[in-house]
Amino acid sequence: MSIPLQFLHHPRRTGAITASSAALARRLTEPLALHSARTVVELGPGTGAVTGAIRARMHPDARLIAVELNPVLAQAVRERFAGPDVDVHTASAADLVDLVDGPVDAVVSGLPWAAMRADERTAALDAVTAVLRPDGAFTTFAYIHAAWSPPARRLAADLRARFAEVHRSPVVWTNTPPAFVHHAVNPKAGRP
Repeated sequence: MSIPLQFLHHPRRTGAITASSAALARRLTEPLALHSARTVVELGPGTGAVTGAIRARMHPDARLIAVELNPVLAQAVRERFAGPDVDVHTASAADLVDLVDGPVDAVVSGLPWAAMRADERTAALDAVTAVLRPDGAFTTFAYIHAAWSPPARRLAADLRARFAEVHRSPVVWTNTPPAFVHHAVNPKAGRP
């Protein structure tokens, strides 16, 4: 099943009507030191548009853990990226602590933050900061048309509360719809 059909069936869980563009995938992965990472997590890989960009930048001995809530999309990623370096779990981002063996170097997210309830967003972000190394990094994106919406502002505030540094990229105009990337580094020890 395609992203548009999954969006129509599960709009809150899918969050996008099209896959991320190659330009957005590059913007999500460029700020991360994936060449030296040993464990990378991708939340909400969808059909794998960003998964391919992560895998292309990863160290040959690294492991990618993909966490996708939608079982149809999780199976598509399993089939597309079958191999010993990619583990795909059909689970919630909030379950991340139970899915990884130790600290991870980077987390890349395609989760639909604006469509999530506050408790879901909090649980997912808490799981991200719980598994990241002290010098770990997190990237996620938001659509420019919703940048000033209350959910988008809450996400930005949640990131600032949980990370020592948060940066926002220029807009990726070639994505449909146009989007920008949040890049957060160094999870705070005393996070909320």
